[in-house]
Amino acid sequence: MTTPTAGIIGLGFGRAHIPAFQARGCQVVGLCQRDEAAALKVAKAYGVPQVYSRWEDLLAKARPDIVVIATPPHLHRTIALAAFEAGAHVLCEKPLATSRAEAEAMVEAAGRAGRVAMTNFNWRFPAAMRDLHARVAAGALGRVFHVTLRWLGGRFADEGAAPTWRTDRALAGHGAMGDMGVHLVDLVRWHFGEWRRVVAQAGIAHPARPAPGVARPPGAEDYCTVLGELDSGVQVTLTVSRAARGANEHTLEAYGSGGAASYRLGREGARWWEGELRVSERGAGFVRVEPTAPTPEGAGQGDPLDVMGRTTIAPLVGELLEGIRTGRPAAPSFEDGLRAQRVLDAVLASLTRGGWVEVAR
Repeated sequence: MTTPTAGIIGLGFGRAHIPAFQARGCQVVGLCQRDEAAALKVAKAYGVPQVYSRWEDLLAKARPDIVVIATPPHLHRTIALAAFEAGAHVLCEKPLATSRAEAEAMVEAAGRAGRVAMTNFNWRFPAAMRDLHARVAAGALGRVFHVTLRWLGGRFADEGAAPTWRTDRALAGHGAMGDMGVHLVDLVRWHFGEWRRVVAQAGIAHPARPAPGVARPPGAEDYCTVLGELDSGVQVTLTVSRAARGANEHTLEAYGSGGAASYRLGREGARWWEGELRVSERGAGFVRVEPTAPTPEGAGQGDPLDVMGRTTIAPLVGELLEGIRTGRPAAPSFEDGLRAQRVLDAVLASLTRGGWVEVAR
């Protein structure tokens, strides 16, 4: 296979994809952002030859083999369908869309085009998380009874924090659940199976702070608690907040008939990107497990987005390239994104009308 080319649309978190693709031997041939001057600075820093202010121009002129969609979610479906029409494979940021219907249309379009389509659930890839998955798959926890997950950050804790599209439900589809909770939803699915039903409550930290560029107040939740039940009967408690001052971490604890596991990933200390895994076997106390995966090349170099790209997104890009090369399914896929989207929609329905909501099949 010749050197794969990639084009990246959206340079907020999308900037982390540049070092991820470059670390996997791809040529990033174009970047797209409405602020072309800002895009030029990013392109110069990473040695990318072309920038575009319109994603349509990137598709038509750069013609990349792979398109990365890192825009606000309300644009995901339109761009993905155009990318498939142009013959590109697609890696899309989460949440996959703003609704189940949009996500289903994206899955169907990928199937018709015969292209590899992946969702950027990059938090499957820290070394400690991979070790946890291997233990669960091997049955080390026995029959799992209950799982507790948290994702806490403080981005919107301060009333003076500048609003972004993430506070506007019309653009984002979801608030903290789309930002952070969707990763936890995916991790539950990946480890323990499908969600059956959910009940949720949520809040907005500063209701008087307007969404950007519009007069309406923010409509997307800043914190949310979800109780869930899986098809297997596992009970799940999930808490997310982007109004938790001083916090920047996510955790997962699982308890079963044969053992327990406790995972944490914070953003402090050396090699934070590996995560930390502690396990309890046969009723003994928790002991730390050293990660088994090798350290990615250049892992600690650059700013936080560079580090995140090289350590958590680059392994996902490796899966994408292998899927393109072999034709085998690559995960996390658009289907994974769709199944997580169905849970998000059920959470939103519970927030809207109250009570338990069945997750659509």
